[in-house]
Amino acid sequence: MTTSTTTSTTNSTTAKLLSYPLNAWYPAGWDHEITSKGIISRTIAGRPLALYRTQDGHPVALADACWHRLAPLSQGKLMGRDEIQCPYHGLRYNSAGRCTAMPAQETLNPSATVASYPVSERYRYVWVWLGDPTLADPALLPDMHQLESDEWAGDGETIHAPCNYQLVLDNLMDLTHEEFVHSSSIGQEELSESEFEVTHDENTVTVTRWMRNIDAPPFWLKNMRDRFPGFEGKVDRWQIIHYTFPSTICIDVGVAEAGTGAPEGDRSRGVNGYVMNTISPETDRSCHYFWAFMRNYRLESQLITTQLRNGVHGVFGEDEAMLQAQQAAIDANPDHEFYNLNIDMGGMWVRRLLERALEAEGRSIAARAPAPAASSKA
Repeated sequence: MTTSTTTSTTNSTTAKLLSYPLNAWYPAGWDHEITSKGIISRTIAGRPLALYRTQDGHPVALADACWHRLAPLSQGKLMGRDEIQCPYHGLRYNSAGRCTAMPAQETLNPSATVASYPVSERYRYVWVWLGDPTLADPALLPDMHQLESDEWAGDGETIHAPCNYQLVLDNLMDLTHEEFVHSSSIGQEELSESEFEVTHDENTVTVTRWMRNIDAPPFWLKNMRDRFPGFEGKVDRWQIIHYTFPSTICIDVGVAEAGTGAPEGDRSRGVNGYVMNTISPETDRSCHYFWAFMRNYRLESQLITTQLRNGVHGVFGEDEAMLQAQQAAIDANPDHEFYNLNIDMGGMWVRRLLERALEAEGRSIAARAPAPAASSKA
């Protein structure tokens, strides 16, 4: 693990946005979205997919284009235990993508196949691997265990974000924007004023920020009072951002009564949440943004679950508007360069990891972002 300080950098990065690695797991949908009663169409990393479950409950991801005339299989119907029927001429394919029936002939063309992509189901999502199938190891799935743990409760939604997925990653790796974009809920001046630490290795980046003895912003004050009715006083606030390649960011957030030991590990006088984010690129200018807010207090309260989900929905709606405007400005200014501040260091390392993956796949962009200028130690 390497640790980076908040040393300033004068390097600039072209505004050209990165492509997306294919040798990686991306969420294709929530587990409840993909059923054995119908087919859904979703484009992940530029690949249109037909998603469904077999009658045995196993998720399937096929290329959404029939071998015969490229008709979208997602507009077809499910047949038997695991087959999908083309809506145009009735060709059938099994879950491995092999054609099992053709109209008006008994002999099947041996080349009649469509791509069937490796899938894995974990943490309330169905994940798909679009690259080399021999590399599709479920052990490479990011850790999002809070979504399935009995010790956490919460809910989430999906945003179809009209921007490149990298802009969402940048947004989540630098939370100082909360002071300006979310001033009425979670933002406060201390976000920009506080120091932070960045650590990274070959697959992860972590940004850690503590704000001690401050006023709780409205969102967190409400949550403190949900757990500790009538709470008043100062808090210690934390944001610990955990990125895992290629596009999952889980953020450990919360506040605790000031001086009660939260920075040292005792969070018993506070409220703790995890903002679970995982993003699938759709095209160069759109992505599927899956998120949930999980908490480890008042687990029995559906009211709090719903209030938190709705509250985060409003916060992320503000992000979505900003990201859409940013994407439009990038498109209008294709030669502009991004200039990096201290606060961009976590996002810069994320970009670096993505570029290394693209290089390994032989798909690196010509305009490369320089590595962050940082002091390091083993």
